[in-house]
Amino acid sequence: MKMRQLSAFILLTLAVLATARPKTEPAQKCKTGPVDLVFLIDSSRSVRPHEFETMRKFMIDIINTLDIGLNATRVGVVQYSSQVRTEFTLKTHARLSNIVKAINQIIPLAQGTMTGLAIRYMMNEAFTPEAGDRPKVPNVAVIVTDGRPQDRVAEVAAEAREKGIEIYAVGVARADMTSLRAMASPPFEDHVFLVESFDLIHQFGIQFQDKLCGVDLCLESDHGCEHICESTPGSYHCLCLPGYTVNDDGKTCAAIDLCAERKHNCEQLCVSSPGSFTCDCNKGYKLNNDKRTCSMIDYCSFGNHSCDHECVSVLNGYRCRCNEGYRLLEDSKTCQAIDLCAEGKHDCEQICVSAPGVFTCDCNKGFKLNKDKKTCTNMNMCNTVEHGCEYQCVSTPGSYHCICPEGQLLQDDGKSCGTCKSANIDLVLLIDGSKSVRPQNFELVKKFVNQVVDSLDVSPHGTRVGLVQYSSRVRTEFPLNMYHTADEIKAAVMKVEYMEKGTMTGLALKHMLENSFSEAEGARPLSRSIPRIGLVFTDGRSQDDITEYAKKAKEAGITMYAVGVGKAVEDELREIASEPVEKHFYYTTDFTAISTIAENLKLNVCPEESQGEIEVKDPCACESLVEFQQATMNSLEQVTQKLAGMTARLEQLENQLFSRK
Repeated sequence: MKMRQLSAFILLTLAVLATARPKTEPAQKCKTGPVDLVFLIDSSRSVRPHEFETMRKFMIDIINTLDIGLNATRVGVVQYSSQVRTEFTLKTHARLSNIVKAINQIIPLAQGTMTGLAIRYMMNEAFTPEAGDRPKVPNVAVIVTDGRPQDRVAEVAAEAREKGIEIYAVGVARADMTSLRAMASPPFEDHVFLVESFDLIHQFGIQFQDKLCGVDLCLESDHGCEHICESTPGSYHCLCLPGYTVNDDGKTCAAIDLCAERKHNCEQLCVSSPGSFTCDCNKGYKLNNDKRTCSMIDYCSFGNHSCDHECVSVLNGYRCRCNEGYRLLEDSKTCQAIDLCAEGKHDCEQICVSAPGVFTCDCNKGFKLNKDKKTCTNMNMCNTVEHGCEYQCVSTPGSYHCICPEGQLLQDDGKSCGTCKSANIDLVLLIDGSKSVRPQNFELVKKFVNQVVDSLDVSPHGTRVGLVQYSSRVRTEFPLNMYHTADEIKAAVMKVEYMEKGTMTGLALKHMLENSFSEAEGARPLSRSIPRIGLVFTDGRSQDDITEYAKKAKEAGITMYAVGVGKAVEDELREIASEPVEKHFYYTTDFTAISTIAENLKLNVCPEESQGEIEVKDPCACESLVEFQQATMNSLEQVTQKLAGMTARLEQLENQLFSRK
């Protein structure tokens, strides 16, 4: 079919809309030859339900005039908004009745207006052999839209036309003429149509009716019909568009105003259109699903209220409300806790603990709260707890401590006494599990670790040991508080699995500082003066920076040892090691020699001699420390005795005052 014949065909089908009304006999079909026709219909949210029904009737009226069949005219329908959906393809239906039924079952998408996306979809999906497009059969597209496209249409429409698709652009109401012309095939006077409303969409094609179906008097005479002229053999008569009625002059039309005639059931507002109506709501209300009644708009449900606590919807807006115990600030959105303690609105003797709008009383350390929940009484901790002191318990405000007789020292458990204080430590070993170590050497590393453990006095109150393996990542094999005997630790070491991969020594130092020496993983409080020792074993250059966390570890009081083997970098080992570096840094070229390092490495040290010392063979020889501790304990005992005497004297004076009253 030539282009001129295609234009005549589509214009004729549009013309049928002008003459579509029930007849006693079916309209004669126009024989146009085979055509593949696709309707691309806009179902964006701006198309109201009754307008979509008009569009649905528009398509049905067109296909009623066509010779439908798999070997005649094939019809497909695609609807679009923000997305595109095929309702049925060119090969889905071969009978007119099935097409009409499918059109009546279309549900609008009701979103945006992505016309360019829809044209590309139509070109790539609707006009394909898989969808029923036939070779050497004309492709015709009718695009119906009521708004300005939200994307670009000119380029994709030109591409569609170059592929041989003849495009008719029908614009309604808010449609943009520039966009319609950008989409349609030339000449525009035959392919572009723009009307004020969907109700007028049926007027297209009247002037083209004679192109395929012959001449009628509506075209050849000055009929004077305002809307529609319908030809009959040798005559004609005037009709009106849906929603209008013919006036007494038989030519002009008057809109049927159902709102003015009160033929509606709207709860608040009735919006009239010719022969129909839609319901609307007053400001601050929204239309319900029944399209008749209205509900107040819940502005809080929009999620943009910014209320700190609770949003309360009101007519035409919202307001913020705070939970109990909070007050609303001047911005009308933010809530602030009411702090009765800070405002002095409490009767606590010592400590006021605030919660929003309420408070509770508490006491300072060494005191307990009385039954009135307000006042406090001093506690004698030695009498209220199982202190476990071997010799004597001394109470202090909120706490206690144990003392030993002259000539004996308090041990690390803080309770028992002895003639010598053992040199206990918290030791974390960082072992290199990188690929360069190799499995057989990694077994030697584990034996090295167990040699170090054999030289320690491991117990819950003595030396504690943790193990960390690192490569490209860091893994705690066991923390300081997991095992309490040397045998347990050695068994766990032998079960450690080789990690392989890279050498992130800096990451391992960071992990050791932030995790391994935390009290949560078994490190004892710094106040206990238990030396913290970190031992790094590596066989190569670190793949990350070690400077920052090597420095931070030493600044945190951790004594750092560095043991290197093979390709380990001496500068890095020295940077890790504590001062003096010569006593905290070891290196050997061969893994088989590391057992010698383990034999020479002594980590048991006295607290006062831990800084800069590697080896103290006899912890009990720390005479200065023993003398200092003995003197300190004697002084504390004397002070305690004096305090006890003063307390007794104060009690005596209080009793005298009460007796005088």
